[in-house]
Amino acid sequence: MKLTFRSLAILAALLFFCLAFVWMFAPNLLLSDWGVELTSSVAIIGRRASALYAGIAVMFFAARNAEPSPARSALSKGFMVACLMLAVLGVFELTAGHVKPAILIAVAIEIAFTLGFLYVGYAVPAHSGVQGMTSLQRKKR
Repeated sequence: MKLTFRSLAILAALLFFCLAFVWMFAPNLLLSDWGVELTSSVAIIGRRASALYAGIAVMFFAARNAEPSPARSALSKGFMVACLMLAVLGVFELTAGHVKPAILIAVAIEIAFTLGFLYVGYAVPAHSGVQGMTSLQRKKR
């Protein structure tokens, strides 16, 4: 299977819809694995994060067929920054003793998404003249 923006966007949308659902309705599924107690304060933050996860899922699903463009690049770069920050925070919380090693599963997924979107962003060589062209221009070529 060739790694494409479309496949990564669909995967990100599915994962983030699942995360939104879990954080909204069953946050303890994740928290117990991480060794974090579910308190009313944590539940409030989890439900609010759920809305952000759902929004990101909708953005990626809606953009799954986007051609290379500044908007698609911005979406990818923003997602990569968020994933890298989450990965760093996960490792920090683990080394600080705030969470259990199960957080490393999330860290691995975040790093994989970062590398995947980085690869897709640079997979089409700039010298080929294909990147930045509309699909109609490519057909005429």
